Amino acid sequence: MEHQGKTPWYLHVLFWLIACSTILPILLVFMVSITDETTITRNGYSFIPEKISFEAYKYLFLDSMTIVRAYGVTIFITIVGSVVGLLLSALLAYPLSRRDFPYRNKLAFFVFFTMLFNGGLVPWYLVFTQLINLKDTIWSLIIPGLLINGFYILIMRTFFSTSIPPALIESAYIDGAGEFRIFFQIVLRLSTPVLATIGLFYTLAYWNDWFNSLVFLTDSKLYSLQYLLNKILLNIQFLAQNTRNNNASQIIATLPTETVRMAMAIIGVGPIVLAYPFFQKYFVKGLTVGAVKG
Repeated sequence: MEHQGKTPWYLHVLFWLIACSTILPILLVFMVSITDETTITRNGYSFIPEKISFEAYKYLFLDSMTIVRAYGVTIFITIVGSVVGLLLSALLAYPLSRRDFPYRNKLAFFVFFTMLFNGGLVPWYLVFTQLINLKDTIWSLIIPGLLINGFYILIMRTFFSTSIPPALIESAYIDGAGEFRIFFQIVLRLSTPVLATIGLFYTLAYWNDWFNSLVFLTDSKLYSLQYLLNKILLNIQFLAQNTRNNNASQIIATLPTETVRMAMAIIGVGPIVLAYPFFQKYFVKGLTVGAVKG
């Protein structure tokens, strides 16, 4: 009985092995990024570089201010987009979870309908460029396609309806609290697990987005990090495939192509890795609350 609450040792070993298996690919990517290009061409990928070279990072940071500016743009749109998107999703999901809301079923169907059908790429582009006039603005990286997601709204609605006791809301009404006070001071404070989960989804979506930059931007100062890195890689590939001059071909052949891919992955993952430890405790808390309530 005294050992009933202890986790078996072999489960600890299993989890350590799983953790190591997730770290190894990242380690391999980093090692390849600091390996000499000719070595990779000759021997392939390796955890131990035969010849260390930082040419890939030097190439990416030839114009360091461009990378720094793209980092700033991506961090800004990630923070602003995630916070605003999370707030708007919660503001829509909460009424849908209330049984006394008269149009909840019709509005829920409208949200679900957007998950199945859309107007197409051309009308979508025309709305945001001609009607709303977001072209070449920072808001074109925040609003189109990312700010509101029907799937996230339905997840939050389910959490609100199953985890927030109606009696708690009724007692707050009796004490004189209004709708906004109930929502911000009671509902949101009890919904930290789902807010953290959806917040992480928003964070990853904004951080990894490159399509909005491709569609809406011509000003290079507003490029997101992912789009800038992708454009650098495409430029290298274009030069490698279309250069016919012998001298130029020799120069292009020395450009780091495979190592640049890996260096881009390391640079791109950047600060987003720091978001996981922040959200992890809320995931664990959410699992614990669900287990206790079950």
